[in-house]
Amino acid sequence: MPSDASEILHATAVAVMGRGLLIRGASGSGKSALALEMMARGAVLVADDRVVASLRDATVWLAPPAPLAGMIEARGIGLLNAETIAPVALAAVLDLDDDETARLPQHRETVLLGQKIPLLHKSAHPYFPAALVQYLKGGRRE
Repeated sequence: MPSDASEILHATAVAVMGRGLLIRGASGSGKSALALEMMARGAVLVADDRVVASLRDATVWLAPPAPLAGMIEARGIGLLNAETIAPVALAAVLDLDDDETARLPQHRETVLLGQKIPLLHKSAHPYFPAALVQYLKGGRRE
């Protein structure tokens, strides 16, 4: 993969302590809503609805497309202004289209721009947004 590879993804991204989480899923799956919940717990918005993923020095970096920077959609309210941070290094991908069924799931990976990235699945537990913030702060024991 060339060192300047990039692509625009239909996704949302947030970061905690410079570690980015790419939230992907079908339209209406709750990407923006989860990002808002995480932001209420200390995460910072990277991008909503579209995310530019770029590969530099074997690291995937996340940033917003310029026209969407600093905005997040809140259904029933509209487009909200939000503090943003970018670019941030991608730490994990969360797939909202797959439910997590295991109490302590095995390590999973996905590939983005030729790089292996930890993959998480959604959980219906009310503490899930807080757990994701903690995951970005301190990682996970394997």
